[in-house]
Amino acid sequence: MNISANEIKIRKRETFKRLINLCLVGICLALEIAVFAYHWEADFKPSLVWELRDLWVKANVAEIALYGTILVFLSATYGGMRLGYQKNAEIIFSQVLSTLLANIIIYLQLSIMAHQLFVLNMFIVMMVKQTAIVLVYINVVNYLYKHIFPPRRLLLIHGNRPTKDLCGKFESRKDKYTVVRKVHIDEGYEKLCRIIEESISTGECTAVVLGDISTAQRDPLLKYCYGRSIRVYLLPKISDVILMGAEELHVFDSPMLLTREYSLSMEQRFLKRTVDIVCSLILLILSSPIMLVTAIAIKLYDRGPVLYKQIRCTVDQREFYIMKFRSMRTDAEKDGVARLAQKNDDRITPIGKFIRKCRIDELPQLINILRGDMSFIGPRPERPEIIAQYMEVMPEFAFRMKVKAGLAGFAQVYGKYNTTPYDKLKLDLTYIENYSLWMDLKLMMLTLKVLFWPDSTEGVEAEQITALKTELEQGKHKGDDL
Repeated sequence: MNISANEIKIRKRETFKRLINLCLVGICLALEIAVFAYHWEADFKPSLVWELRDLWVKANVAEIALYGTILVFLSATYGGMRLGYQKNAEIIFSQVLSTLLANIIIYLQLSIMAHQLFVLNMFIVMMVKQTAIVLVYINVVNYLYKHIFPPRRLLLIHGNRPTKDLCGKFESRKDKYTVVRKVHIDEGYEKLCRIIEESISTGECTAVVLGDISTAQRDPLLKYCYGRSIRVYLLPKISDVILMGAEELHVFDSPMLLTREYSLSMEQRFLKRTVDIVCSLILLILSSPIMLVTAIAIKLYDRGPVLYKQIRCTVDQREFYIMKFRSMRTDAEKDGVARLAQKNDDRITPIGKFIRKCRIDELPQLINILRGDMSFIGPRPERPEIIAQYMEVMPEFAFRMKVKAGLAGFAQVYGKYNTTPYDKLKLDLTYIENYSLWMDLKLMMLTLKVLFWPDSTEGVEAEQITALKTELEQGKHKGDDL
């Protein structure tokens, strides 16, 4: 195994890139924390009760450190400083949201210390300053970052399926990726290795993408690239996702993986159900004014029913009636044909557009959660007839019903409404196979971001095939595995 001089150069560049990224992130967070430290000394501490004003220096440092820890945690959770990964607007939005939540938490803490609600205007001034820092800093730094580190030049090795969709994903992030060369898997292993070596050593490409090729064809190429420290992006198969959550066993002198017969243990199910009951009760109380106003608005618009009930499937494909605020006309499916909402769907009423955009239409599902039909986090429940369409060409779709359906999930946080069913299935299986209570809590937090980020509420394109029937059938006829 020989590593070329250019491959060594790429590895050093990646290390330098990571170091620069961490430094730039640290500077922005330090500036925001410095603004808090200033207001803590100038405004917040003097406003506390007399006994707490004369705090020790260590206590001052502890308060600033607490704020910094909360801000760093929220920024890491929401991806607020993922330079080179997220789009510029999303980085700004994520960081501003992280700062806002950190300020709210500290505001509540200081209000408790002061035995009364803190003066809000001081926090508003601080938030304005921090937002200005984030806007200016991230715009400038992201601009410089893109010019210092240009997009990765990718070599795409693909199979028989059209490359348009996959290339379209990379083209949507031209600041991060550019596909400069495409090679079909039928070129053969030996020739593909020569092409990879030539592309990387000459600097034409800096990474390899293994697209829609079978596992038998993919694995030798993956090992070849791994042995030469070549960066590889690949699209996981269903079996790959299942193995992500497998347990490592060291019973023998050979590594062994275990996939269990159940998805969630008894303890996990108990904790998950406890969180569902407590959170649904709290949110039902807090959201009741919004739900009342929404119900009145829907009723006044066309005198139709306020709630929309529909049969959906949850764990073990058990059917239940899901409840939503009605967002479409009363005759939306008068022909009796089940269909997903499309982009710019004319069946959606003006009020429906607003409540769908803000996700208010989902609030009645808190009752479904309280009843036990659904959980807060889990794969979104589908209609039986649409499940049947999916399973005609994608039998693995049944795997997502190994756990209770959810109000939100991996596919809603990391995908879009118009993400393909196969990709949504992989996202849902990622959640199932890597489940933990912390993952549930993290996804709940990330759902706050999804509520206000427009990409996730898009409908499917008119020409998108709902169950990917044509594409999947073509792939199976040509021997591509899922």
